[in-house]
Amino acid sequence: STPSGAAPPGPVGGDVASDSYNNLFRDVEALRRLGVSHYRFSLSWARLLPNGTAPPNPAGLAHYGRLLARLRELGVEPVVTLYHWDLPQALQDAFGGWASPVLPGLFRDYAELCFRHFGGQVRYWLTMDNPYVVAWHGYGTGRLPPGVRGGPRLGYLAAHHLLQAHAKVWHLYNDHFRPAQRGKVSIALSSHWIKPQHMTEKNIKECQKSLDFVLGWFAKPIFIDGDYPENMRSNLSSLLPEFSEAEKKYIKGTADFFALSFGATLSFQLLDSHMKFQQLESISLRQLLYWINSEYNNPQIFIVENSWFVSGTTKKDDAKYIYYLKKFIMETLKAIRYDGVNVFGYTVWSLLDGFEWHRGYSIRRGLFYVDFQSPDKKLMPKSSVLFYQKLIEKNGFPPLPENQPIEGIFPCGFAWGIVDNYIQVDTTPAQFLDSSVYVWDVHQTKQLIKVDGVYASKRKRHCVDFAAIRLQISLLQEMHVTHFHFSLKWSLILPLGNLSLINHTLVHYYQCFASELLRVNITPVVALWQPMIENQELPVSLAKYGAWENTETVQAFVEYARFCFTSLGDHVKFWITMNEPSVKNLTYTAGHNLLKAHAKVWHLYDREFRRSQKGKISIALQADWVEPACPFSRNDQEVADRILEFDIGWLAEPIFGNGDYPEVMRAWLHQRNSIDLYNFHLPFFSEDEKKLIQGSFDFFALSHYTTTLVGSEKEDAVKYDHYLEVQMINDITWLHSPSRAAVVPWGLRKLLKWVKSKYGNVPIYVMANGIDDDQNMLHDKLRVYYIQNYINEALKAYTLDDVNLQGYFVYSFNDKTAPKYGLYSYVANQYEPKPSLKHYREIIGNNGFPGPETPDLLCPEEVASCADCHFFRTRKSLLAFVSFVFVAFIVTIFFITYYSKRVERRYK
Repeated sequence: STPSGAAPPGPVGGDVASDSYNNLFRDVEALRRLGVSHYRFSLSWARLLPNGTAPPNPAGLAHYGRLLARLRELGVEPVVTLYHWDLPQALQDAFGGWASPVLPGLFRDYAELCFRHFGGQVRYWLTMDNPYVVAWHGYGTGRLPPGVRGGPRLGYLAAHHLLQAHAKVWHLYNDHFRPAQRGKVSIALSSHWIKPQHMTEKNIKECQKSLDFVLGWFAKPIFIDGDYPENMRSNLSSLLPEFSEAEKKYIKGTADFFALSFGATLSFQLLDSHMKFQQLESISLRQLLYWINSEYNNPQIFIVENSWFVSGTTKKDDAKYIYYLKKFIMETLKAIRYDGVNVFGYTVWSLLDGFEWHRGYSIRRGLFYVDFQSPDKKLMPKSSVLFYQKLIEKNGFPPLPENQPIEGIFPCGFAWGIVDNYIQVDTTPAQFLDSSVYVWDVHQTKQLIKVDGVYASKRKRHCVDFAAIRLQISLLQEMHVTHFHFSLKWSLILPLGNLSLINHTLVHYYQCFASELLRVNITPVVALWQPMIENQELPVSLAKYGAWENTETVQAFVEYARFCFTSLGDHVKFWITMNEPSVKNLTYTAGHNLLKAHAKVWHLYDREFRRSQKGKISIALQADWVEPACPFSRNDQEVADRILEFDIGWLAEPIFGNGDYPEVMRAWLHQRNSIDLYNFHLPFFSEDEKKLIQGSFDFFALSHYTTTLVGSEKEDAVKYDHYLEVQMINDITWLHSPSRAAVVPWGLRKLLKWVKSKYGNVPIYVMANGIDDDQNMLHDKLRVYYIQNYINEALKAYTLDDVNLQGYFVYSFNDKTAPKYGLYSYVANQYEPKPSLKHYREIIGNNGFPGPETPDLLCPEEVASCADCHFFRTRKSLLAFVSFVFVAFIVTIFFITYYSKRVERRYK
């Protein structure tokens, strides 16, 4: 038996591995299922010529003959490698393998046998695979077979012979077989990609040196001039063998196309650190293709090996493999379309799991899973099979209709908002509130001197006394938003957690801020509490004694809410009880109390304040979308559903659903507690508490920033959650922000549809949606893209999915309060609008994305609620009459004065 989660013991060595020799029809059926255009495989020199020389093995010739015949029936083009590191042992024993100058001639003889027997059915030949690894690690370091630790000198000598052998075989084919067989011959060269540590001339030259020492070692002699790179010749001196002028001419041009191998074999595994020359290795296939195109005179490139790997324990859902494959193929496509690189073929490595040389069976690189323990080496298609199959059908990545932007507009009254976690509070009194008397010392100090004991009469405070408010309001007006969302600071309003000490100055500041917003027709959206790092933004006395774990916090929150409704309710008609409570940092007990506190506050408002204040109130939940990493996997879908319930349903289901926690949560926790002896118990609500919590909302408010991929197969221990049995996966083809947040606009639409499917046609507000940026990023392009596409996905949800979407808020207002997220930058005490602000303002002005066919939407003008204006709005007739009387009075006085003066002049 094996430990839980460990891979079952694989076979020892590579003698059998996936046993393709005895399972030819199994392999061909796998190819048929994929729908590939070509199949690369290797002939075994040791199988065809067991002694390295004649006579040939009839069984070996028959085997490859059968395989080629089956491929021809299937319409699959064979790409055949003559030598993939399996040198006949007799040649190693007799001559020392590739260290001997005898080997090139023997390799030519072996190639001639292959050309004669199989050349009529093969159009693409590769002389050998990855000669760098054969020479350097086979004869230099000894890390790979034949394991000769001969040091650099022997490694360079082996490479010299490999190049001579390749050239001999190319000329053999060119002179004797090409006219009849009309095929092409090349050599599979493997490479890494390297980027400079710093963009200096020295570092860039070191990168060139690194590529010269690995890829250029073989590519330059073949594709340029028959000789080694200058970097190698000048740095290695006598270690590097020399070609004669005749040999240079013989080697130059001995490839009909550039066969490239890129991926896990060389990159990050078999590249010695000193070969990087202190620069940074990267897995950018696109940049490597561009470099090859520039360095070797625009050759035709055939990618003959590319992929990544997964753990040896991964069976079916190989999401990591899929997303690397997706990245590499996308980069190939970009190199073709945008960089003009001539790539004419792409090959995934490999069809089946197998023996991975120095890694043995600890990793898997096949599209098909091989059960190495079964007698017939049974195959099972992995998720990557379906991915690659569909990609082949579509010949790439055609635009998906559902991801195309649409035209249209949002409804009348749609809330266009901006978010600031906490508004800037500056309660410094204005100079007009100072009742002291001062004398100006014009003769000596030139300063104002306070006169002791003399005071002027005090005047009443006014909102204009707060200079900070005027600036913030003017910045908000520039945005053209209709709503502004911010959170109050409970810890500052009630420092002791109760009404025994009230910060009246701060409350007055909030009152002024809200009334000034209303004055300019911006609706304040106010959250009573938003958790922050320090004390969760709770009064210290509450944070110190258990925070939300303590039931006393529930009652304290209710009293705090009552005070806020009383003090600010005339100005605020749009309330959030709790903004983005983080489920990642909540215990189940704390979440339990938090839900009860929300419900009690909602009922308090509904019972005592709604009728007079006519507002609405709900809770705002953080809701990032969770997508199965393998879209074809039932297991991954189950994991995604589970995470959605734990991340969103935990707090949403009691309020918007049935008054209790999701059944998925209870079932999972029960299972985990019984199996693994965890002690995580979800509390129970009484029936009265369920009734209290269920329905305690006026709308569904959510904050959405990104989308996460999750899988069921454990790949990366750092990103694996053992408690929920979920593996976090990264799609490296997605756009990412500097903080590595993925930009996935369609995730918002999926989330909105999910909320509707779970909780019905509830009004929904996207209360926060935003991305961080790099301060040096040109033109704010990422945020412009983000806002444009996320809002467009919201429009799809509204128009195509009939989601009852009522508003959208961008996060965040400015960089001072939310560094790197703001639509205003803040530098040297100055606010500057970013391009994304102007773009958002344009979308607001259009109320969406109208097109030529979009019908006009006539919306009645809305005026934000203003408590001080209530008297005037309700007495419009009276005001009109008074205005008429006043105008008539002025006109009458004018005429009386005018005619009086005329009469006076007449009598004079």
